[in-house]
Amino acid sequence: MKSHEVLTLIEEITRNDGTKYIEISNMVQNGRAELAAERGFIKQVRILQLNIPHSPHVAKYEQYINENYTMPTEDMDHFEEWKKTPEMQKEVDIILKENHIS
Repeated sequence: MKSHEVLTLIEEITRNDGTKYIEISNMVQNGRAELAAERGFIKQVRILQLNIPHSPHVAKYEQYINENYTMPTEDMDHFEEWKKTPEMQKEVDIILKENHIS
């Protein structure tokens, strides 16, 4: 595993082109997104929901993220959007429905 992140929140990220996407994240990654926004790598990030339940869907997505991505350091020079497979997008969609965000 590349990382061992526990995903606990839902955030909305606005890319520099103005398009938005939803991510399942945690406070550390949200802090990195805030730093990325300050550095101009993304336009904005905002938390939509804190302390989401750790459902089987969150656990499955969390495993995918931990196996495929590493937490960026504070000296990052870009913001890496977590790309989702079609299967993982379905998991995220279910997580959003479970948390009444969709």
